Amino acid sequence: MTKKGLKDALLVITGGSSGIGLALAQLAAQEGARVALVARRREKLEAALASLPGEDHRIYPCDVADAEAVAHMAEQVQQDMGTPDWVVNSAGITHPGYFWELPVEVFHQLMEVNYYGTVHVCKAFVPAMMARGSGHVVNISSVAGFLGVFGYTAYSGSKFAVWGFSDTLRAELKPKGVQVHIVFPPDTDTPQLHYEMPLKPPETKILAETGGLLSAEAVAKETIKGVLKGRYVILPGFDPKWMWKVSHWLGSGTYWVMDRLVARAQRIARARAAKRG
Repeated sequence: MTKKGLKDALLVITGGSSGIGLALAQLAAQEGARVALVARRREKLEAALASLPGEDHRIYPCDVADAEAVAHMAEQVQQDMGTPDWVVNSAGITHPGYFWELPVEVFHQLMEVNYYGTVHVCKAFVPAMMARGSGHVVNISSVAGFLGVFGYTAYSGSKFAVWGFSDTLRAELKPKGVQVHIVFPPDTDTPQLHYEMPLKPPETKILAETGGLLSAEAVAKETIKGVLKGRYVILPGFDPKWMWKVSHWLGSGTYWVMDRLVARAQRIARARAAKRG
């Protein structure tokens, strides 16, 4: 599939009704792929489906946190459309805040969707891909999935888990002919980002100001390019690339850098608060 590209490929995309998932679906459909869109809300899926060029696409309302529902959805997809060539785990949620203020339920919810949702979908589709001996599993993590970011204890925990899962899955599936890819996007202009903005601690907002903002389409383009080139780690945009290199080069020295960035952000936050008050 890597050599022939996306034409006639079947992509199952979770979180496909908005954001990065929808952008991936639109670009893939433009290249002649067939797309199965998966998300919780039917009305949003129908609107997303209407935005795709071509007609050989379908929608499957499903909550990826529900393992039984995912298994049923996967059976239906394979009956309707066949075994997927790409499985893209883009469904995800976030909820920033200071650790001591976040309810424990938030940690459970983010793990259920971001981590266990990825596991459920892989469990449901990977066996058929292994039997065929080909395919791509694309797991969407985050820069906060390899770099602990102030204000994201719940989110980073779930996205780091996706990284660890993907590392091991890559090793196990490579001999079976199935390639695994992990994507670490930076802040991306999606409905999720707009949801989380008012929830971010001041320090987190200031740290975000030092980084760039990518469009969902830009992340989708680099993701597709990386998969077609056979890359395991995909780093869309400039910031994730240098952050990845610096964090791996510095090792534990990364914490020294992060502590100073946080201290600077706290000074700026105090100054802004004083100016407002």
